[in-house]
Amino acid sequence: MNKSELIDAIAQHANLTKADAGRALEGLTKTIETTLKSGDSITLVGFGTFEVKERAERQGRNPQSGVAITIAAAKVPSFKAGKNLKDTVNS
Repeated sequence: MNKSELIDAIAQHANLTKADAGRALEGLTKTIETTLKSGDSITLVGFGTFEVKERAERQGRNPQSGVAITIAAAKVPSFKAGKNLKDTVNS
């Protein structure tokens, strides 16, 4: 499903116009981005949790030359599915 298909589905399920659904989706994604950027997490009970995890610095290899390189530490966004979402997907 791409973004426009998701907007169509939101509009249908929430009885909104496509324009309103698009603005709602944009608002949701911006809120998630700014919340994660500030270091907080978002928990939607039954659906899941969006959070930022720390990835440590590590050693890697350049696949072309085989030279060892250092991959810098980074903050990475993550999503952990909630029980209801897991149950829905597995049923």
